[in-house]
Amino acid sequence: MTTSQTKKRILEGKVVSDKMDKTVVVAVTTTKRHPMYQKFYHTTKRYKAHDEKNEYAVGDEVRIAEVRPLSKEKRWNVVEKISGAKENTTV
Repeated sequence: MTTSQTKKRILEGKVVSDKMDKTVVVAVTTTKRHPMYQKFYHTTKRYKAHDEKNEYAVGDEVRIAEVRPLSKEKRWNVVEKISGAKENTTV
């Protein structure tokens, strides 16, 4: 399998911080099952993702894809917005 054929991981999560320049922090929640007690529980992991145009804000649901290392902690790129945060629409 060559590098052009490798499957990149794609995750969905919510933007929890957009304070950095060209970077957003995305919280991805997954459901796991306990091996002994068979109970479901949620785990949350935070990923730093590249946002070239600073277009994503806190509360946006986004899809991120795995890319080559862009910095010490950034290995993800924001692909698209799934849904936006509730916007204040007072007229």
